[in-house]
Amino acid sequence: MPIKLIFSSKTTAVVSDGGEEGQEPVGGGKILPSSRDGDSSNKKQEKGSAGSLFARNLPGVQWQNLEKAMGELDQLIGLTEAKRLIREAVAFTEIQRVRARENLLSESLSLHMIFKGHPGTGKTTVARIAGKVFKELGVLSKGHLIEVERADLVGEYIGHTARKTREHLKRALGGILFIDEAYSLARGGERDFGREAIDCLVKGMEDHREEFILILAGYRDEMELFIRSNPGLRSRFPIILDFPDYSLEELINIARLMLSQKQYRLTVDAEVKLEKMLRKSIFSGYNRSGNARLARNIIENAIRRQAYRLLERGMELHRDNLLQITEEDLVEVDRAVLFSDPMDQERKVY
Repeated sequence: MPIKLIFSSKTTAVVSDGGEEGQEPVGGGKILPSSRDGDSSNKKQEKGSAGSLFARNLPGVQWQNLEKAMGELDQLIGLTEAKRLIREAVAFTEIQRVRARENLLSESLSLHMIFKGHPGTGKTTVARIAGKVFKELGVLSKGHLIEVERADLVGEYIGHTARKTREHLKRALGGILFIDEAYSLARGGERDFGREAIDCLVKGMEDHREEFILILAGYRDEMELFIRSNPGLRSRFPIILDFPDYSLEELINIARLMLSQKQYRLTVDAEVKLEKMLRKSIFSGYNRSGNARLARNIIENAIRRQAYRLLERGMELHRDNLLQITEEDLVEVDRAVLFSDPMDQERKVY
């Protein structure tokens, strides 16, 4: 029976520049907690994070390295169930090692996973951090992440697909192979080479058992159809994670945190405007194609508008003016982002 985890609609994740899932820290920095829980988070870090206390209790592990990897996970905002899942996997792995030392029966845990959700909901980030954690545990030898999609696996003639797929499997050994929009491998019918890629992946899972982790990711509905159309796949992926779209409150918090990380702040009027824009994006369906990336899009546009406004009007470049994002800075973003074609918006956030 697969483990099926559904994130609460109140979980939050912060995003910024860089990652495919829109979840990478700004400028290579850390993702910070929101202001409302920032103080308590800092206190917890001073005393020892959940990750650090957990890591120190694990026998046979260099806990300093695992603490660092778990700390990176802890610094993500929200994603409670993903954090719990990784901690459970860590605990299971170590308990099995202890049982083996005590000459008790032990089992291996299959960590192949399916991630379901729209773009910008944290799938790639969770996969990348999981690789680091499992590397420190010794489950993976390298812990790196190889990201591919259909075009990387499917060839143009007989035999080409198998070769391309095997090459990526070889690159992923010791780490995680992350296939985005995995459902597209089954879209072309019986004669499509995508099915050859699926067969090659299944064989790779058997031939290289416990040498790598395979994560299939994509939109929720399409992934459900993909799994149902390939009954043998479900039993090979015991872990299924559902990444829901962000709520209005979550998107507002994401936008605020991104501004804080970039050392900007909203005026009162701009806060009101931002809430209206995000509310409109949710009601009109734009959030499904961007999620956290939509918030990033809005903030980056506003920062550009602010810079143009300051220079065009010859305003004093003192600290307060440099910090403030006004309602006016958000107006053009409103028009460009919220009233464009949804499919165009989807292309923008990739």
